[in-house]
Amino acid sequence: MPKSLNGPDKQTGEREGQHMRDGGAQWTLTVPTGGDTLRQERLTRDLHDSLERAEGLVVGFHDAERPTGPGHKGTGVGEVALWAATTAAVVRPASQVLITLIKEWCAKERHRKVVVTIAGDSVEITGRPDAAQERMVREFQDRVSGDNGPGPDDSAA
Repeated sequence: MPKSLNGPDKQTGEREGQHMRDGGAQWTLTVPTGGDTLRQERLTRDLHDSLERAEGLVVGFHDAERPTGPGHKGTGVGEVALWAATTAAVVRPASQVLITLIKEWCAKERHRKVVVTIAGDSVEITGRPDAAQERMVREFQDRVSGDNGPGPDDSAA
């Protein structure tokens, strides 16, 4: 059954709600295209398909019509965005995998960009990152890694 970009199907909404209840970290992924909604839709679908294959991640389309909670930025009118949730048992490895997969997806075409947001913090990943952007992505990962985990697990280090 094809999925609609006009909002998640019932099953997608149930999966999104289930992962948020289970304690998985929820990420918002937006592919900015400078207002080209057809290109944004195509690229967002392609990113969705790439991420959907990863173990430990569940990916779906945000419902642009649904109001966001206080303190959350919604997608703009006509914007398509994805949500990605990591399973609680593998949160840290999955968050690193998510960033790596997004970097690989962006690298396929130098003009690709993805804005990754979690817990009010965000970073832009591009297809041709320079040293400064690579540093910003590493710092972003360091900042959010403490927010993702169910508890400290530094004993394994």
